Amino acid sequence: MRRARGKGQTMHGTFVWNELTTTDVEAAKAFYAETLGWTFEEFPIPEGRYWVAKSGDRMVAGLGGMEVGAIPDAKDSYWFSFVGVDDVDACVAKAVARGATIVRQPVDMPNVGRVAIVRDPTGAAMGWMKGL
Repeated sequence: MRRARGKGQTMHGTFVWNELTTTDVEAAKAFYAETLGWTFEEFPIPEGRYWVAKSGDRMVAGLGGMEVGAIPDAKDSYWFSFVGVDDVDACVAKAVARGATIVRQPVDMPNVGRVAIVRDPTGAAMGWMKGL
């Protein structure tokens, strides 16, 4: 059953954001600008430099260097996905009870919402997000 949502809200359990963590930010920005026509706007975060990729006026992805990546021990560039959830803390607690591990504890991100990163029992990491 689909529930109506207001601006900035998503359905629980759906993919809501993708971001690229890369060893070469400028090369990645140039590649996606040339191949997909994306433009980039810097988005302030405390951990380092981060850009929002846009297709026209629509935000389509995020991009940052390895220092801001979701997976702290990663050595190679990678894409990472976030799924929208109704309650980040409750979902993290439920996941841990079912064998997941926490990569990044739930935290409030200014102008974004609440996010956490978990690793499921098979080892796959995924971000969970409740937007503003």
